[in-house]
Amino acid sequence: KVIDSLDTIMSWIDEIPPLPTSQRFGNKAFRDWVARLEQNAPIIHRDILPSQFHGAIIELVSYFTEGFGNATRIDYGSGHELNFVAWMCCMHLLGLFQEQDYTALVLRVFTKYLDLVRRLQSVYMLEPAGSRGVWGLDDHQFLSYYWGSAQLRDHKLLKPKSILSEELVNMYSSDYIYFGCIKSIREVKRGPFHEHSPLLYDISEVPNWAKVNSGLMKMYVADVLKKFPIVQHFVFGSLLPFKSVAEYQVADQ
Repeated sequence: KVIDSLDTIMSWIDEIPPLPTSQRFGNKAFRDWVARLEQNAPIIHRDILPSQFHGAIIELVSYFTEGFGNATRIDYGSGHELNFVAWMCCMHLLGLFQEQDYTALVLRVFTKYLDLVRRLQSVYMLEPAGSRGVWGLDDHQFLSYYWGSAQLRDHKLLKPKSILSEELVNMYSSDYIYFGCIKSIREVKRGPFHEHSPLLYDISEVPNWAKVNSGLMKMYVADVLKKFPIVQHFVFGSLLPFKSVAEYQVADQ
């Protein structure tokens, strides 16, 4: 049901074409797309959720609609990606996703989400939200690299340095999330890879995927979860409650 819903949402891109514009970023047709999403999100959730969970729709819709970008700024970044993952987490907390679904949530649901947001980024020219430019991991995504490196942990042939081969990237981009991310970057950025993506180039020198994976999680905590400009927009509720530093200090005592 979730994948079908994402397919439906993606079809709206064809129904809401970008407006003629000379701007590099920010096609205003994206606001119409988001308006349709916000209007239909409660209906989508009523179709997905059993009736006993309809009381959670108001919280779920908040994370879901924030997961595709901001209509005012016409941008998308790792904070929006975080909201979609928070939505999946809330579905798990409600018992709708089980532990045995974790692999499918990444390899089917999250990859479908990636396809969708990449189309949104290219069609509506979404500005990167909070991008660090060449010194960032990616203009838009982060968790795709973390889960992508996890997917490759035990691969006997493909190594982190394999991403430097355009031939290997093209060959495996549809099979492995990490290689799909690299292909996406190569399609939108010009010039030598080590110049436009120096951080990813440096990561390719790490000897194995396990170290890449653990390093990316540390980076995600530091560069996303601990960054106020990102989490200031995050909504807390009954499913994902907010706890202040003071509350944690009391609990430690």
